[in-house]
Amino acid sequence: MAIRGPRLEFAVGAFLLLALASLLVLAIASTNGKFGFGGGNTYPLKARFSTIGQLRPSAPIKIGGVVVGSVADIQLDPVKYDSIVTLAIDNRYKDMPADTAAGIFTAGLLGESYIGLQPGGDMDMLKPGDEIVFTQSAVDLMQLVGKYMFSGAPKPADGEDTAPQDPETPATDSTPTDPTPPSTEDTP
Repeated sequence: MAIRGPRLEFAVGAFLLLALASLLVLAIASTNGKFGFGGGNTYPLKARFSTIGQLRPSAPIKIGGVVVGSVADIQLDPVKYDSIVTLAIDNRYKDMPADTAAGIFTAGLLGESYIGLQPGGDMDMLKPGDEIVFTQSAVDLMQLVGKYMFSGAPKPADGEDTAPQDPETPATDSTPTDPTPPSTEDTP
């Protein structure tokens, strides 16, 4: 049996501290440095969507690709059955024009959903708790693919040729156009 010396114990302790520091860095990186403490540096806006797709609370809100807030809450309107999304916008961007438009988009083909804001040109500004009127619901990619795949392309009418024609080559017909048959005699 080997005797554990102070060097081995120090190495094991240093390794454990390094592992814990790595976990802390990973935790900070995965939350973008925000742990949900306070929350006093944002103001709420509301937006109404007919479908939200895969949008979840804490999804980012972007203007021109820059994150300016996050989704705080998602509720269902019991009367109109629309989704009411509460946006938590950073106070640095509190002067949002009243005609700002909001849309639900997907980052990449299968990426996360986010809300994209497009500020308008109105001189009036949205106040905390106001509703964004101009919204675009999420596009259901699977529904679009299903419609395309199962609806099929339009079928050609009877008698139409389905092969594409090259514009450089003349069209050929199977019926001869010259009524005289070609001569088989050799002429000197």
